[in-house]
Amino acid sequence: MKILERYVLSSFLAAFGLAWLILSFVLTVGLLVRIIQLIIQGLPAHAVGLFMLVGFPGTLTLTIPIALLVSSLLVFSRLSADSEIAAMRACGVNLLSIIKWPAVFAVAMTLLGFYVNHEIVPRSHEVSRNLKSEISVDAGLTLLEPGRIIDDFEDYRLFFQRREGNWVYDLLIFDGSDTNGTREIRAEKALITTNETDLVLDMYKVRVDPVEIGRPGVAQADRFRQTVPQAMKRREFKRKEKDLRFFELRDRIGEIRRNAANLPKKAVRKNLSIFRTEYHLRFVYALASICFVLVGVPLGIRTQRKESTVGMAVSLAVALSYYVCVILVKSMDKHDAFHPYLLIWLPVAVCLALSAYLIPKNL
Repeated sequence: MKILERYVLSSFLAAFGLAWLILSFVLTVGLLVRIIQLIIQGLPAHAVGLFMLVGFPGTLTLTIPIALLVSSLLVFSRLSADSEIAAMRACGVNLLSIIKWPAVFAVAMTLLGFYVNHEIVPRSHEVSRNLKSEISVDAGLTLLEPGRIIDDFEDYRLFFQRREGNWVYDLLIFDGSDTNGTREIRAEKALITTNETDLVLDMYKVRVDPVEIGRPGVAQADRFRQTVPQAMKRREFKRKEKDLRFFELRDRIGEIRRNAANLPKKAVRKNLSIFRTEYHLRFVYALASICFVLVGVPLGIRTQRKESTVGMAVSLAVALSYYVCVILVKSMDKHDAFHPYLLIWLPVAVCLALSAYLIPKNL
């Protein structure tokens, strides 16, 4: 490796490392705060460690590609602003040799992304979904965060705004235990306890609508007790597409195709679309690493003034466009008519086309 190539690569790796650390901190700060809360509230050490382990891998899907994009723009915009790119051209240096090693590093990160997305992240999803059933009720309530709908209990969905110990406030319960309808229960506050495997909620300032399924009418009470049967009984969650690793996901797609003759066509198309979209999504996330470098390097060379500010702005625009497109297509995964498993490759195609235009023009 030539001295000039080592100089560019070392600058690139240093910028990548710093950008990755900052992005990882930003994306995991919420997780770190939550972990501190779990420790204060007395969650067992093994559960805290498991909660931390399952929360971190998912961030790699975003932090590695975006860090590569930021480092590409900042390093090459600085080289351009300091006239080092112009000096290289004047000396007859082929700029393709300069970007070769950053591109090789991006390919290595792409391969790492394939492994993380297909093996590590699915395992973390599965562990996370089963975590609440493996610990005690107090630990389980600690992991059930305020501000989101909790649908881990059969026939019941819970929502509360905040929690202090085993007291929850602004509680909303959707009781679907009666197959003829759903009952809505609201309470100003509630004390949650257990009776063997049952979850018992002693609620105060309660509003029940309807009092009985099939008979409209609202009732209010100062105190009301609701039991969620078998809530704390350990359950095995049904594995979803996000929980399946590479070969498992591929085998599931093949199984759906083999059983297509025995199922309604609409259901087959829907399931195939969901699993195929998830399969291709993991490749698209991994390929963001090489795509961002191929786009970021020529854009960095073009950015010659105020490289830090402009570079960050361009990084944000490129990354945001890429991931927004992926998320939008992913939201259509149940609609086979739109072919989301093919449409999800659109940001990759756009990045490759953009890099094919920019690289010859700027090198």
